[in-house]
Amino acid sequence: MTRVVSIGECMVEMAPAGAAATYGMSFAGDTFNTAWYLARLAPGWQVDFLTAVGTDSISDSFMSFAAEAGIGTRHMMRRADRGLGLYLIELTDGERAFHYWRDTSAARTLADEEELLTQSLQGADIVFFSGITLAILSEEGREVLFDAISEAQAGGAVVAFDPNIRPRLWSDEDEMRGAIMEAALSSDIVLPSYDEEAHHFGDADPKDTVARYLSAGATSVVVKNGGGDVHFSCGGEAGVFTPSPVEKLVDTTAAGDSFNAGFLAHLIAGNSADEAVAAACAVSGQVIQARGALVDSIA
Repeated sequence: MTRVVSIGECMVEMAPAGAAATYGMSFAGDTFNTAWYLARLAPGWQVDFLTAVGTDSISDSFMSFAAEAGIGTRHMMRRADRGLGLYLIELTDGERAFHYWRDTSAARTLADEEELLTQSLQGADIVFFSGITLAILSEEGREVLFDAISEAQAGGAVVAFDPNIRPRLWSDEDEMRGAIMEAALSSDIVLPSYDEEAHHFGDADPKDTVARYLSAGATSVVVKNGGGDVHFSCGGEAGVFTPSPVEKLVDTTAAGDSFNAGFLAHLIAGNSADEAVAAACAVSGQVIQARGALVDSIA
């Protein structure tokens, strides 16, 4: 059985529920979203989520929610003095704006216990993390995480990384860029988004993004590009894929997270990079035509 460990933060999500000023509560977060979609796209895999949560009733509800979705919870550390962060989504013509309350998020402590973190990654076939995972940790926590991931990689794990650049979470851009490129150095697969990379790294086009991450040491790079062409280079197979336009854009939340799941599920299952990119675009295209981060009706 293929075992995936996705590392990061899950938060309480407050999303528009239709009527004005009406919101529904759920749970979401970039690496959790990817784990959630992986559990649906690859039901024969063991998908675990590595994080820290509180000991309160909302944290209990989240753990039950994850377990019911087929996501392993045994690597969720409990913190009596912390809880889940919270975010609220505002939608305008399908595009979203986020408001966050996460300063006391338990997930910020997920790398505090090095031995426990390392043990959680033992036996993993795929380790997945993101730039947000890095951003919520202290500098010391990031180094602990890098060490644990490197050990897992040495043990045979494929490491996948989504830079998912969120500058508001970082003290400054230099720290952010340095941590992201250090993560790329430790990764086999990098899944960046071109608009973010162009803005923060100055890439002139998606081919520049591919080349920069290949130079950093990744063997596979897939550059997401909204509704535009997806550029990729995977183990020597390079190409460009043009996704089909969606019928109706409703909510772009988790577009990239679901793409990541679609790509990993199909690539690790033995499909070609081109087939995996096509499948990832199809999954993401379904997700953005529904509200919220987690959409049940995906094929």
